[in-house]
Amino acid sequence: MDPIQQILAVNTGSSSIKFSLYVLCGETEKLFLNGSLTRIGYDGGLFSVFDADGAALVKENISLPDHESACEHLFSWLLSRQELPKPAAIGHRIVHGGVEYDAPVVVTPKLVADLEKLCPFAPEHLPQALNALRHSGQLFSDIPQVACFDTAFHRSMPLVAQTYSLPASVRLQGVQRYGFHGLSYEFIVSELNALSGAMDAESRVIIAHLGHGASMAAVRDGKSLDTTMGFSPAGGMVMSTRSGDLDPGVIFFLFQQGSMSADDIKDMVNRRSGLLGLSGKSDDMRDLLGAAASGDRASHMAVDLFCYQARKHLGALVAVLGGLDILVFTGGIGGHSPDIRARICDGLGFLGIGIDDRENRDGRQVISSGNSRVVVRVMKTDEEVMIARQTRRVLNDKL
Repeated sequence: MDPIQQILAVNTGSSSIKFSLYVLCGETEKLFLNGSLTRIGYDGGLFSVFDADGAALVKENISLPDHESACEHLFSWLLSRQELPKPAAIGHRIVHGGVEYDAPVVVTPKLVADLEKLCPFAPEHLPQALNALRHSGQLFSDIPQVACFDTAFHRSMPLVAQTYSLPASVRLQGVQRYGFHGLSYEFIVSELNALSGAMDAESRVIIAHLGHGASMAAVRDGKSLDTTMGFSPAGGMVMSTRSGDLDPGVIFFLFQQGSMSADDIKDMVNRRSGLLGLSGKSDDMRDLLGAAASGDRASHMAVDLFCYQARKHLGALVAVLGGLDILVFTGGIGGHSPDIRARICDGLGFLGIGIDDRENRDGRQVISSGNSRVVVRVMKTDEEVMIARQTRRVLNDKL
């Protein structure tokens, strides 16, 4: 009998908090409810809660000036609902585990202190996650909490893939390539393993997690060999509001011009660049596709650059793997935009990638064409259920 019967999974992002409450049934996790607080720090905040069937329990427009107010609203709501089963444990997505944390662990004062030191590694994510962790720890002080690290999945990368060509004195401070979206990648790998005949140990897999944050990972034998993000979640591909990779000379130039401070540059790279910076209109791919179709040149460039960089990174990861057997699209854009999937795959026939237009438009699970050597899949990711699974495993191992 599993001693942990209910788990609350908390997924804290840079401007959102997603949460799911699971009731454990044997080896499976049964969703009881889920929800989110969105646009934290922006106008138009929304608090939403849905039951297991997708019916809305709460849809509330709310002002969320910061993560402090968002956490207070979420955990106060959870405590006020007497009909909800009380969680027996809480699992948290922690974006960065640094060099030391390569597996989920029970939250302790030492862990919190260590994560506070890591905040400069992921300043748009770690302080927010720590805020959620402290709030839940105060309000649910009698139940264990577990930290689940987004970087952990990529610790299997070869040393050469983790290393920057910087002096040893800098690298010893923990400056290296970490990679992110690990909980999403681990979930997709587990789903592929559950599909009979979909993947074996020799399968060469690229997973494209394309959403507000976007990255890709090269996977073999269920392990990460390389990924597009590096030291922080701001690196790699063009994203909704993040720049992706930049020549360091750009930062030097802005400093030398004296027009921007370090905080200004951090804000620009994380919140005012990417699709938003390119289009000048929106960070939402749906808006940009519509505007581009209506002739807006800036939106057209934003979409083009996103797809161009995705193809370029995909090609690099194919080289790392020495070929490709499976390509998986997931995330808000990857899972829901047939236009973007088609544009990324266009012209990649030389890699054995071909998609069926009708299957792609219909959002089928397999969208590769009959003559494609590569199986192209569309899969829904679920970071929250992976948080619940890791939390359950860690706590059961301690018994």
